Amino acid sequence: MSSGSNDVKPLFSLSGNKGETAKGDSISSMGEVDSFSNDMLDELKLVYPGMAGQAVLNVFRGLRTRLMKASGGKNFSCLVTSVCSKGGASHIVRNLGAAISLDKSKTSLLIDANLYNPSLADLVIGEPEQGLTDYLSETESGLSIKDIVYATGVPRMRVIPLGGNGEAAAEYFSSRKMVGFAEEICKRYSDRFIFFDSPPLLEASETQILFDIVDFVLLVVPYGRATHEQVEEAIEKIDRSKLVGIVYNH
Repeated sequence: MSSGSNDVKPLFSLSGNKGETAKGDSISSMGEVDSFSNDMLDELKLVYPGMAGQAVLNVFRGLRTRLMKASGGKNFSCLVTSVCSKGGASHIVRNLGAAISLDKSKTSLLIDANLYNPSLADLVIGEPEQGLTDYLSETESGLSIKDIVYATGVPRMRVIPLGGNGEAAAEYFSSRKMVGFAEEICKRYSDRFIFFDSPPLLEASETQILFDIVDFVLLVVPYGRATHEQVEEAIEKIDRSKLVGIVYNH
C-alpha cells in the first residue's frame, strides 16, 4: 500500500479540560470536549470513518484486531517503540488509540513517555497543566492520576501528556510509583486500552525500563531508516513473550 508517507503495514504477529470519571463509572458518563473537525483530524493524521484514505483506516483496524486477538479480548497495555529516531511510533500510537475508540464500547488512553520528542499534548483541546513526569516527581506527589488525564478531540480517547519534570526520568520510570501507576490505569476500566509512546529503542535506555510494566511491545521499523542489523538488535532486546508484532512504517 502506498497512499502516503504515513502508511503502515503489519509485517507479522509473534503471538485544562478533564474527561475522566471515577472508577466504576460507565463509558457513557465520561465527560467529552469538542470533537476535532475532519479537517483537523486530517491535519493531525488521525484515522476516522469517511476519511479519504480508507486503506490506511483499514490497516489500523487490522492492527487493532490483531492486538485484541493477542489479548484474548481483554484490555491491555502496549508500548510502541521504533528501532530508531523518526520511525513513526507516535503516529502508530495515535492511530491505534483512534481505532480503538471507534468502538463505542471501548476507550483508549495514550501515555506520552517519549522524553526526547513528546507530541501527544497536541491532541488535547487546551493546554494541559500537568503530565506523567509531574505525577511521578517527588515535588508533585499530591497529584492523582485523574489530575493528569485529559480528554481529546476524539471521543473516548484520553491522553496523559509527558509533563514538565523531565529530569531524572529514568529513575521515575523505574520507581515503585510508576509500577503502581501502570497497575491502576489498567484496573480503572476493564474496557480501556492503553498505549505508551516511548523513545526509539536503540537510542534510549528508558524504553527498556518500561517493558516490565506493559503487557505487549509493538516494534516499528521505518522504511529506509533502519538496517537489517539494527532491526535484529532491537528484536533481541525485547522479551519474545511480549513482542506482539512488528509494523513496517512507510
